[in-house]
Amino acid sequence: MIAPRLTDSPAVQRIAAWWSGLSQRERIMVGGLGVVLTGLVLVLGVIQPLHAARTRALADIRTYDMLKARVAAAGALGPSGPPPRTGPPVTIITNAATGFGLTIQTEAVLGGIRATVSEGSYDAVMNWLADIARNSSLSVTRVDLGKGGTPGTVGATVEFRE
Repeated sequence: MIAPRLTDSPAVQRIAAWWSGLSQRERIMVGGLGVVLTGLVLVLGVIQPLHAARTRALADIRTYDMLKARVAAAGALGPSGPPPRTGPPVTIITNAATGFGLTIQTEAVLGGIRATVSEGSYDAVMNWLADIARNSSLSVTRVDLGKGGTPGTVGATVEFRE
């Protein structure tokens, strides 16, 4: 089987007949128009989208480099508070309470330790509990708060467990 040639196509023959019917000056003008249109398609359809993508990529790289530099300048992220409290649970509870100006009594109960604050400011009691939860392995299992003798004070019974 013989493959058909492109020049045997009726459309190609019509274009060839049209082209041969043009004068030399018309052929130059049509050829020039073809070059201009090819250039426009190349610039608008290929080069410009590639250039825009490259510009966006470079802007993203600059943004990420700037963020990386800011994170490096900020130092280590995360809490940089006091070191974790260690030792026996009674010592942890007592030392934390003393740090917030609270006087407590502790006793061992089934499964943990009970600490009783007879009277202390509400803020000091809440900060004491938050400090223990944040800086030790102890967890609060029960809290009973009661109204204190003066405004802004409370009495508390708190049970802790490791």
